[in-house]
Amino acid sequence: MTPPARDRRRLLDNRGSVTAEFAVTLPAVILVLACCLSGLQVAGQQLRLQDAASAAARSLTRGDSASATAARLMPGATVSERSDGDVDCVTLTVRSSAAVGTLLGITLTASGCALGGGK
Repeated sequence: MTPPARDRRRLLDNRGSVTAEFAVTLPAVILVLACCLSGLQVAGQQLRLQDAASAAARSLTRGDSASATAARLMPGATVSERSDGDVDCVTLTVRSSAAVGTLLGITLTASGCALGGGK
C-alpha cells in the first residue's frame, strides 16, 4: 500500500534544510578561519622578531646600542645581551599581539648572534 501523493511529497521536501545546515556550520567555519589568520599573524611576528634580534646583534658587535636597534625594529621587546668570546648574542622576548596569541598568552623569543671584532 503506497502513501498518498501529498504525504510522499511532504516526506521528500527538503526546503529549508540547506539554510539550517549553513546556520549551524557557519560559526565553526568562521572560528577556524580566525584561528588560521591569527596563526599567520603570530608567524609573521616571529619572523620580524628574528630579524630584529639579528640586526640588534650586528649593532652590538659594531659598538652601537642593541636596545635602541631592538626598540626601533620591535617596540615593546625585552632585550638581553651576552658575549661569549668573539660572539655577541642578543635575545628578544615579546608577547604576541595577535588575537589568538594574546588570548592564549603566547610569548615569542628570538636570538641572534654575530661575530665580534668590528669594534
